[in-house]
Amino acid sequence: MNGPTTGSLRVDGATLHYEVRGRGPLLLLIPGGAGGAASFDGVADDLAASYTVAAYDPRGMSRSTLDDPGAEQHVAEHADDAFRMLELLSPGEPARVLGISSGAITALHLLTTRPERLTRVVAHEPPVVEVLPDAPEHRALVARVEETFRTQGLMPAMTVFAAGLKKDGGTTAPQPEMKLPPQAAARAEQTMANLPYFVGRIVPRFMSYAPDLDRLAALSDRLVLAGGQDSQGELSYRPAAHLADRLGKELLHFPGGHTGLTTHPAEFGEVLLKALLQQRTGPAPAAQTSAFPISTSSTYSPSSRNSPGRTPSTAKPADS
Repeated sequence: MNGPTTGSLRVDGATLHYEVRGRGPLLLLIPGGAGGAASFDGVADDLAASYTVAAYDPRGMSRSTLDDPGAEQHVAEHADDAFRMLELLSPGEPARVLGISSGAITALHLLTTRPERLTRVVAHEPPVVEVLPDAPEHRALVARVEETFRTQGLMPAMTVFAAGLKKDGGTTAPQPEMKLPPQAAARAEQTMANLPYFVGRIVPRFMSYAPDLDRLAALSDRLVLAGGQDSQGELSYRPAAHLADRLGKELLHFPGGHTGLTTHPAEFGEVLLKALLQQRTGPAPAAQTSAFPISTSSTYSPSSRNSPGRTPSTAKPADS
């Protein structure tokens, strides 16, 4: 199979790199953690048999550059980036969205602010710890991570962060060390390069985000909350489970733990396809039947956020 078509989208304060493959209604994939569009490589081709699959590097990650490298990050801004992607790739047609970890927080905010653009949102382990009854404890964890990062550097901060995520237990089995194939090794190297930005600017803002619970309740018919089968009891799992219970929804379990997308890609994709096909209240959007022809660099005017205008510029050749 040929590689994805690539493009760039100019948004307020950043230029986003995105990749598109397949045909059918749009499925937008929002990565989490220090990952980018490449984190979906293991599932994107299978999903593209049923959907036009788009993935992108969040602003500041990998190939999506910030105008101001030191700019503070905000969930609302990241959600607006996802909205601009929908406007570019699925104009006038509601889309489906999968968000992973911090990307799932982006997806939750997108749902509460732009519900008319979405027909289904799958949120896999969004770490919205503010919904938990012991939220103050997790605010203290984030503060410790920030302070450790500032005074001791990246890896000590990651150690504090990982210990806090595992504090409540969990069943994730240790993974054996293995030599990665070249493509996976390149992705791992890029993830490591993204870690300082993730720890320093994504973790503090995203883990202090409190979703609009009333809006989520009103829109729960199109929301699928999910967790990893092997991460039960871990901090990353608990917010999704808590939200599902509060909204009266069943929590969908994906194979693996918090990183099940990477460790169990084929099985993860199968569960996702079933979740996307579940019937929801209201009419389904009209299916697109032709392959998606995007391969451009596009812009929108920051002054017209409620009615974005995009000006196509020089076309970028498709990857093969």
